[in-house]
Amino acid sequence: MTNPLLAHWDTPYQVPPFALIEDAHFAPAFEVGLAEARAAIRAIADNPAAPDFANVIEALELAEATLDRVSGVFYNLAGADSSDAREALMRDLAPKMSAFSSEITNDKALFGKIEALWEMRHRLGLGAEQARVLELYRQMFVRSGAQLEGAEAERLTAVKSRLAVLGTEFSQNILAEERSWFMELGPEDLDGLPEFLLDAARAAGAEKGLGPIITTSRSLIVPFLQFSPRRALRQKAYEAWVARGANGNAHDNRGVAAEILRLRAERAQLLGYASFADFKLEPEMAKTPAAVRDLLMRVWEPARARAEADAAVLAQMLAADGIAGPLEPWDWRYYSEKRRKAEHDLDEAALKPYLGLEAMISACFDCAHRLFRLNFKPLQVGLYHPDARAWEVSRDGETIAVFIGDYFARGSKRSGAWCSAIRSQRNLGGRVVPIVVNICNFAKGDPSLLSYDDARTLFHEFGHALHQMLSDVTYGFISGTSVARDFVELPSQLYEHWLEVPEVLETHARHWQSGAPMPAEMLQRLLAAGTYDQGFATVEFVASALVDLAFHEGPAPADPMQKQAEVLEALGMPRAIRMRHATPHFAHVFSGDGYSSGYYSYMWSEVMDADAFAAFEETGNPFDPDTAARLERFILSAGGSRPAEELYLAFRGRMPGVEALLKGRGLLDAA
Repeated sequence: MTNPLLAHWDTPYQVPPFALIEDAHFAPAFEVGLAEARAAIRAIADNPAAPDFANVIEALELAEATLDRVSGVFYNLAGADSSDAREALMRDLAPKMSAFSSEITNDKALFGKIEALWEMRHRLGLGAEQARVLELYRQMFVRSGAQLEGAEAERLTAVKSRLAVLGTEFSQNILAEERSWFMELGPEDLDGLPEFLLDAARAAGAEKGLGPIITTSRSLIVPFLQFSPRRALRQKAYEAWVARGANGNAHDNRGVAAEILRLRAERAQLLGYASFADFKLEPEMAKTPAAVRDLLMRVWEPARARAEADAAVLAQMLAADGIAGPLEPWDWRYYSEKRRKAEHDLDEAALKPYLGLEAMISACFDCAHRLFRLNFKPLQVGLYHPDARAWEVSRDGETIAVFIGDYFARGSKRSGAWCSAIRSQRNLGGRVVPIVVNICNFAKGDPSLLSYDDARTLFHEFGHALHQMLSDVTYGFISGTSVARDFVELPSQLYEHWLEVPEVLETHARHWQSGAPMPAEMLQRLLAAGTYDQGFATVEFVASALVDLAFHEGPAPADPMQKQAEVLEALGMPRAIRMRHATPHFAHVFSGDGYSSGYYSYMWSEVMDADAFAAFEETGNPFDPDTAARLERFILSAGGSRPAEELYLAFRGRMPGVEALLKGRGLLDAA
């Protein structure tokens, strides 16, 4: 029978025919894809014709068509709807895909052609985008070890292969831990829990054939920590949450992390860099570990001062409840929620009915329409899970993308929220319509109600999706989010600002039952409390970023947990706050090297996003069409066609300072 992964997809916009695809189809499809890619790349390397941009770079762009197609389906499924079979295949594929990548970058004949093009680049008559693509291809080959010879080249190949295996193992260990832990709630444990949380806990329990449960899904455990008056249960849930990957069982990630750090340091050394951080940051906006540390420490001091002041207030509330001893991490959210209600008259349980998932999706779409004239129409097409939904995205009658939203937590989905593309945009050989996916882990309810933080996450991931959907470049290599890591979060974090625009909430934040708009006074209190508890949020983030940097800017630590403890002690980490992501479940850093030495990226981008939104505010119109057109032209449609700093300067005319970030977080007075 024909493998559906290798057949023509007679579906709307060639969305994968998920109903026909079985797990058994993937392994043979990957074999075909790899074989075709190897043959195509061999033909490029062996081509007797003189190298030119078309027969080398454009040929490489198209050489992996089948492999890209199969990979786009498989890796999206592996994160969003995993299974034992898919996890086993991931483990099998990790070294194979790494070996294939090394084969390409170690191919001396192929690299010789790229190097020849680079040497004569000024005589090739290249356009600006072509010149950029050539530069980035050469950079990729050099940074992958193309200039190494003999034993060093072989060792680098082995190191990268092992790192691929370990990254997969790290991810799967976290997923296994998150699947296995849950806490059943008896009738006496339900006191104080708002109805939205009870609904979500019952839905999570029903999936396991049980009554209400709390899992380590952020959308369940955070509101439980906010609202449960049962301190012992809060402690039990919190300690399980932060212990993921460090339970001394078959899924313990501490040894995995240590080996990853050792191999990363060796990789950097083989390539001639002083440290892995030096290697990793070279192509980013920050460039150096020193620049990253400078930014983080300029934010750390005022954030820590604010957090310590807040901790003192919460400790008084704890003592007033007759509890002896210090404020603990499992107390912070509970007392902070009480304080928020007292000081801002803002009760999340009262707020949530106005933040239904459907209404917030509509808000995302409406803002995109007002800014970029995009229209979203439900697309009736079979997808990989009943929870996933698709929309046709068009402008001026032309379809520009397919958007898939998969919003609910489940046992088969890894935690967190992310944006990916089953197929990326390119114009080489005709426009390819991208298929873009947003994945979230919201608690499922009837209806599904979001916290304000959840709503921000929805807007954040949709900002990434816009970066993919509005991409308009010729070459897939620089499409969409293929930009510097510390620039990639700019579109996502910038889009969050539209959730805070009063007219957006006035229009879309409506009670899920009555349809009544959020009361004006509640809306005012919500926006006034926008910087509430930012000391806590900033400290937990910056601590994680500084630990990540410390892991990679010197020799690999023999014991990462000891190194983590040393860094936090040196920082004076407040007792009642922990890192946002402890090392054994720090997937950003250890599931792959995308954010390794790069967790700071969110904050680097935040310096720009606060300033970028100010460009709209300065016009007096958050939907100013001229500013939106510049944003699309220079940021959202440009992909990696120019260096990130050039793109931002083209949009804004200048680079911002850290003050915009501190102001946005309400920390200027603590600086």
